[in-house]
Amino acid sequence: MEYDQYFPFPPEETWEDEIVGVGGNLSPGLLLSAYVQGIFPWFNEGEEILWWSLDPRFVLYHENLKVSRSMRKVLKSGKFTLTLDRAFRDVMTGCGKVPRKGQDGTWISSEMLEAYCSLHELGFAHSVEVWEAGRLAGGLYGLSLGRVFFGESMFALSANASKTALIALSCFLQHKGFAFIDCQQHTEHLGSLGACDVPRSRFLKELKEALTEGTVRGNWSLLFPGFPESPVWTGFAGQSEEAPG
Repeated sequence: MEYDQYFPFPPEETWEDEIVGVGGNLSPGLLLSAYVQGIFPWFNEGEEILWWSLDPRFVLYHENLKVSRSMRKVLKSGKFTLTLDRAFRDVMTGCGKVPRKGQDGTWISSEMLEAYCSLHELGFAHSVEVWEAGRLAGGLYGLSLGRVFFGESMFALSANASKTALIALSCFLQHKGFAFIDCQQHTEHLGSLGACDVPRSRFLKELKEALTEGTVRGNWSLLFPGFPESPVWTGFAGQSEEAPG
């Protein structure tokens, strides 16, 4: 799978809208080229690929993470177990199946699923799984490049499962020196956790700076066997968790 070929999009100063490109494909090289330029694909199945760079961009800076008192109780209860990169395809499939308010169908087409699974096999795309009594209760997935995590989607079959995934990931990424999580577009769900709108120009500048650091590439379940443990997570959850065998 070719992933190291760079494809330039039109420069930022020529962008007149949030859609900055149409067409192309979802090859690893084109996808990675898009993300490092602050662009991501978002389109309906059967339609041409649309490439977006939103203005403003919704970003979660780890130091701004908000965890409510009720959510801390959930974390401390120990009802959930967390893992990394143990069930990427299942998480992505879950994100595509769970209905969302005001949205018909899913934007995660079979083409999109296979494209991101390829990026996972290449060590760029990652998932956080939330387990409850041995069942996949929720999770999220996205890409990691430099010191940025590009969050793509999340789902929950149990209350608070997706929030647990994002909180654990943010705590862990902060511990590892990551700059922020790109949440792409505004949602109340993510806003309640501390994400905020950032002007596109600022986002692109901060993205460029964060990409100067090396990418932590590979299967994160092997690279980070201690997930989700970190000082900030321990402060919220107050106990150690072990992955299912």
